[in-house]
Amino acid sequence: MNANAVKNEGKNPESRGHSDKDGSFWQRNKIPIMLTTVGGAVDTIGFIGLFGFFTNHVTGNLVMAGAGLVDEGDGLWVKLGALPVFLLTVIITKRVIVKHKNTKFILSDLLFAEAAFLIAFLISAVYFGPFAQAGTLAVGMTGFLGLISFAIRNTAGKTVMGKINSTLLMTGNTTQLGIDISDFIFDRQNCNLSSLKSSLTTVSTFILGALLGALIYLKIGFWAIAPFILPVLYAAIYTRNEKNLKQATGIK
Repeated sequence: MNANAVKNEGKNPESRGHSDKDGSFWQRNKIPIMLTTVGGAVDTIGFIGLFGFFTNHVTGNLVMAGAGLVDEGDGLWVKLGALPVFLLTVIITKRVIVKHKNTKFILSDLLFAEAAFLIAFLISAVYFGPFAQAGTLAVGMTGFLGLISFAIRNTAGKTVMGKINSTLLMTGNTTQLGIDISDFIFDRQNCNLSSLKSSLTTVSTFILGALLGALIYLKIGFWAIAPFILPVLYAAIYTRNEKNLKQATGIK
């Protein structure tokens, strides 16, 4: 790569995210916005209602398990169980993707699967909840259903979701936002405004989802999961169309 290419790499709007020619900002980002909102909301609902259990990822559960080992907290097995459940789901999901690698709408299928497990998560949470103890079988089963739903999406994000930023794990997105803000303030010449808008939208949408999830949970308990299943179903139906799929993921 020559010096001019290196110099201009940061300016290329297609180096990260979609370019402006791919359609309006909302058309390019509505699926990531919806899915990120769901991620923030359901993770918050699970954390509040399931004694600090994270449905989005394993890291938080392992930290909580470590803390539980120190203070002998209840429900340690649920936090530790998150790792094998998550891994097994990822392994199965990856095999499904490989087996159906020539299927155009595998992302749609995975989103339908996510929605199915979110519905099961809702049913289990409403039927068995509200929960009084952290270490019961009902808490573990309910939490694992939510975890499975997002393990499916995490796997999709690493394989078939194209240029869509992570809609569940915010550490990488927040790091990118910091980089983009730094470039915008101190290195305007190489600032990628497309990347800045994308990372800012992703992080702020997740925060909004977390806030909405908490507020709705305080009003109606675990029924708060229900409205956040609808965007996932919409995304599954939307990406069933080839044109929509290309626009959402950037995959040509």
